[in-house]
Amino acid sequence: MQFARLLHCALPAIVLLSLPCAAAEPPAALREFAVETPAPGVYIHYGRVQIMTPENAGDIANVGFVVGERCVAVVDTGGTYAVGQALRGAIRSVTDKPVCFVINTHVHPDHVFGNRAFVDDRPEFVGHAHLPEAMARRGPNYLNALRRDLGSVADGSELVAPTRTVTQTLALDLGGRTLSVRAWPTAHTDQDLTVYDSTSGVLFLGDLVFERHIPVVDGKLRGMLAALGELKKLPAKVAIPGHGRAASWPAVLLAEQRYLERLLVGVKKAIAERRTLAQAVQTVGEEERNEWALFDEFHRRNVTAAYAELEWEE
Repeated sequence: MQFARLLHCALPAIVLLSLPCAAAEPPAALREFAVETPAPGVYIHYGRVQIMTPENAGDIANVGFVVGERCVAVVDTGGTYAVGQALRGAIRSVTDKPVCFVINTHVHPDHVFGNRAFVDDRPEFVGHAHLPEAMARRGPNYLNALRRDLGSVADGSELVAPTRTVTQTLALDLGGRTLSVRAWPTAHTDQDLTVYDSTSGVLFLGDLVFERHIPVVDGKLRGMLAALGELKKLPAKVAIPGHGRAASWPAVLLAEQRYLERLLVGVKKAIAERRTLAQAVQTVGEEERNEWALFDEFHRRNVTAAYAELEWEE
C-alpha cells in the first residue's frame, strides 16, 4: 500500500524527555518520551502501533497538547496512568501554563486511562455527550482487563469522567487560540470527537482515522464511511490520526476508506449469498491483509461487527 506521505512541516522538532523519578520509577518504555511539533504550539507523542503489553506500558495511542497564551489543552492521555504522567512531564518541559482542558476523543482505554495524571491540575475534562454513560458501562471491564494484562504497570490507572460534554460543537479558548471540538454521530464509537486548531490547521481525529494501524469498527461501519465523507470537507493542513503518523490531508483518509468500502461490499455479498458469519469471517477482506499492521488482531472483529450491522438491512 502506498501510505500517505508524512507531513514534516520542514522537519518537525523532536524532543526526547528524560522523565524525572517521582513517587515511582516510570516504566522503561516511558523513560524517554518523544514529542514532536508538527506546527507551532502543537505537540504530539506517537504511540506504538501495537496492542497493550506491560513492555509498552499502554503507550499505543497518539496523545498531544496545544499551548495557547493562557493555558494548555490536552488531547487524549494514553492507556495508563504512567503514560499520563509522562505526557504531563512533557507539557511541563515545554511550558508552565496551566492545563485548562483535557479532551478525550472517545472511550477506548488506550486514550483515557492517563486522565488521572491531570486531576490535580483541575482542568475541565471534555468528552462527547455519550462518554459518561460509556465510561460507566464499559469502565469496570476495561479496568479489570488493564490490570490483568499489564499487572503492576497499570497501577494508578483510573477512569475520570468528563465534567463538560459536547453534543454538537464546542469552542475552547486557550488565549489567542481557539480549539473547535466536534461531536460525531456513531462511527468508530458512539462518542467520537475531533479537535481542530484553526491557528495551525492541525486536526486531531481520534480513532475516526487510522494510519498504518488497521481501522477498528466499534460503532457502525456505515457511520465510519459517512464520517470520512464529512471529514474531507474540513480545511485542515495537518492530520493527527489516533494511531499512526501525522499525514497529508485529506490523503490520509484514502487507505481507510478503501478498507472500509471493501469490508462493506464483502460483507453485503456474503449475506446475499447466505454465507454464515463464520464463513464471512474466514474470507471477507483478506485482500487487505498485507496493507495494515495488526490485521489478525482486529480484522475478524470488524467483519463480525459489520455482519451484525448489515444483516438487518437485507
